[in-house]
Amino acid sequence: MGASPSGVGVVRRRHRWLRWTALGVAVLVLGAGGVGWVAYEKLNGNITKDTDAAAELARFEKERPTALVRGAQNILLLGSDTRAGPVNSKYGRDPGTQRSDTTILLHLAADRRSATAVSIPRDLMVEIPGCRGADGSRSQPRFAQFNLAFAVGGTACAIRTVEKLTTIRVDHHMVVDFAGFKDMVDAVDGVQVCLRAPIDDSDAHVKLAPGLRTLDGEQALGYVRARKSLGNGSDTERMDRQQEFLAALVNKVQSNDVLLNPTKLYPVLDAATSSLTTDPALASLRGLYELVRGMRNIPTERVQFLTVPRQSYAYDANRDELVEPAAEQLFTRLRNDTPVEVAPHRPADPGTGERPEQQEQREPQEGQAQEDSSGEEAYEEEYGEEYGGSGEDWSDQKPDDPSHTPSPAPTFRGNTAARSTCE
Repeated sequence: MGASPSGVGVVRRRHRWLRWTALGVAVLVLGAGGVGWVAYEKLNGNITKDTDAAAELARFEKERPTALVRGAQNILLLGSDTRAGPVNSKYGRDPGTQRSDTTILLHLAADRRSATAVSIPRDLMVEIPGCRGADGSRSQPRFAQFNLAFAVGGTACAIRTVEKLTTIRVDHHMVVDFAGFKDMVDAVDGVQVCLRAPIDDSDAHVKLAPGLRTLDGEQALGYVRARKSLGNGSDTERMDRQQEFLAALVNKVQSNDVLLNPTKLYPVLDAATSSLTTDPALASLRGLYELVRGMRNIPTERVQFLTVPRQSYAYDANRDELVEPAAEQLFTRLRNDTPVEVAPHRPADPGTGERPEQQEQREPQEGQAQEDSSGEEAYEEEYGEEYGGSGEDWSDQKPDDPSHTPSPAPTFRGNTAARSTCE
């Protein structure tokens, strides 16, 4: 008995679920009357509003970059490694500060047909402006590793540092800590990854056998944090793993098993909102709705992940510096909302963690001398293949008939959410 599957009421309900769940706010229709409103208010109240960062950024509005393309959005995603609180304290002593353990600049194209997530190494040497600390004091401008900005002046300092580095206007920001990351993964019943080698890292609190594994929140946190025990121990390789994991998470969240199942979707939304500290414009379900409204139609092959072109810093192999002109080419394309193309990663060798095309300078082990390499040589090794294999700047290559042959666009090393981590 009951309504026919082809009945008007059934069709309307199905359309309503598809529309709202795809936007990530299906809680609005979880129940009638008071049940739906209570759920909405709970999720809405979960989000922490970062008013201090907004006030600090307003003080420096005149020095901030201007947005060049109407409708394009740049969101800075910060993974805080704070040890404050009962959950985070298990990962180390709380010194009263926090650093940006993971930093990603997410660019959403104005037409919402692509999303590009760019990882910024925590050890990248950058110009950090003078910033206001938690105690009200002002630090002096300095040239230091990137994650010091978050430790010295919090979110506002990290944003100003990114804007100074890239000349890209940061429109919004989100901060998530260890506990929030774990809750998100557990809320989707784990995320599947392909482990090409065993992991046993006491610092990251993770021990995993190789093969196809579905990681719970605790295991996933260890997987994306592990560094010294895997491959060559570089932070670049760790960022690659973080990007692969985020791609798998995007796939899991977009699956019908999550989006079309209220009993699974609500915990995801609850975990996501509870773990977020955002700028005031995003600190509500309505703000998040406006942000993601146009993202539902982005195909997974156009959700791209890459790392800023980098190499070992000339004066300290344990630090990074940008590779030019590749870095500026990337920043220019993001500023102008020009499409960015990425080349797929090749599987890493289980013994070294190094991919066949990777020629980056490895960090020397204790007692090992650092090999000298000029910036030009490092650029050719790291980016020559993407620019046609010659190591030359693509913009200097003159076609036989420039009136009919467009200049080739650079392709950056990275992956997309459509690619399996086992490829």
